[in-house]
Amino acid sequence: MRIDSHQHFWKYTVETHGWINDEMSAIRKDFFPADFIPNLSDHQLQGTIAVQADQSEQETDFLLTLAEQNDFIKGVVGWMDLKDPNAELKMVSYANRNKLVGFRSIMQGAKDEDFFLNDYFIQHVNKLSAFNWTYDLLVYHYQMSSLIEFLGKIKDTRLILDHIGKPDIKNGEIKKWKESINILANHPGIYCKLSGMITEADYQQWTYEQLKPYMDIVFEAFGADRICYGSDWPVCLVAGSYTQTIGVVERYLESADVETKKKIFGLNAVNFYKL
Repeated sequence: MRIDSHQHFWKYTVETHGWINDEMSAIRKDFFPADFIPNLSDHQLQGTIAVQADQSEQETDFLLTLAEQNDFIKGVVGWMDLKDPNAELKMVSYANRNKLVGFRSIMQGAKDEDFFLNDYFIQHVNKLSAFNWTYDLLVYHYQMSSLIEFLGKIKDTRLILDHIGKPDIKNGEIKKWKESINILANHPGIYCKLSGMITEADYQQWTYEQLKPYMDIVFEAFGADRICYGSDWPVCLVAGSYTQTIGVVERYLESADVETKKKIFGLNAVNFYKL
């Protein structure tokens, strides 16, 4: 099964999607399953993981409804307020939603106190494992040291790093990010999404050769069993088409054996999210 482990749907509003700036104006519109379906046949994909973009329970319910209506959406990474002292009660209310596979918060750019040092947040990320749910880690490269400390407080919850930790590809920063990636990969069970790379590079001038050293580091650190392909569609469209986005990973894996390709393009996502 070929799985895109990271993509989004939304009904665009200025209020909920204010992060879409003028440079990203191409995605200031609605994106629904019908818009994604051509990518399935074009790239022999059997499914996707729909990931939250808005921090609201309405977003979680919206994605779950889409998943119930569209079989190709194999799982939903939703949102709930894990800093709420009563978050566990909300977890119980979601426990029977079969396509709910995990949660994510917009940690990128946030102060350490908001997430990494928040006792309720730490407590509730640890509670996710009891429901067989995962947690997606969305951070910028400069937050890696705080993330590493945070991971030391997480016991059994399955974790996955989104967008290879959002390194500063545009400016060629790699050394400090590489050191952090190597430390992160030692955390038991953590996976990494090979996603979001072209949007961390120059939107107009990125090249495969510019991205390759970052993929080399991820593969060396995580190995073929803990990496999942993700497109970050439709966000990727600000820098390239879906074909260009998946093409970067396909080119990188051209000389890989069939089993490795199966793992990166689907089996690892199936195993991580328990699809």
